[in-house]
Amino acid sequence: MTLKTTLKINGKDRTLDADPRTSLLDALRNHLDLKGTKKGCDHGQCGACTVIVNGRRINACLTLACMHDGDEVTTIEGLGTPEQMSALQDAFVRHDGFQCGYCTAGQICSATAMLDEAKAGWPSHVSASLGDDVSLTDEEISERMSGNLCRCSAYPGIVNAIRDVARGGAR
Repeated sequence: MTLKTTLKINGKDRTLDADPRTSLLDALRNHLDLKGTKKGCDHGQCGACTVIVNGRRINACLTLACMHDGDEVTTIEGLGTPEQMSALQDAFVRHDGFQCGYCTAGQICSATAMLDEAKAGWPSHVSASLGDDVSLTDEEISERMSGNLCRCSAYPGIVNAIRDVARGGAR
């Protein structure tokens, strides 16, 4: 049995006819040929598969594609291209926010949504207050990005890249 699902991926409607047990991650990689989103642990523990669905970051390995019928999904391919990178992609390059690169797509998708969360005033566990003013200190950035692991330990470059973009230091 297959189930027809329509997703708006990176601004384009894409129809998927797959087993209803197909994860969003497997749908993106194996059915829609979007290889930027990586399969790391397949258990929601590493963040390599992070994508943005309706403006919120999620682990694509932990959700079924059919649950997102009609939803807007943004993958790393939808954030920028090598010729026209997003501010975060550019900052990751400038600040050496990656080494092997395996986690980078998930890191950048997560950071993109995280910056929007902070802008909206969402507090984190380490936020000084529950008010609207969220100051993205290194501790705050690290806490908010704690669901995205980097086995190469490029964390200083990742934090520097995010801080740079948060403070308006993009290109």
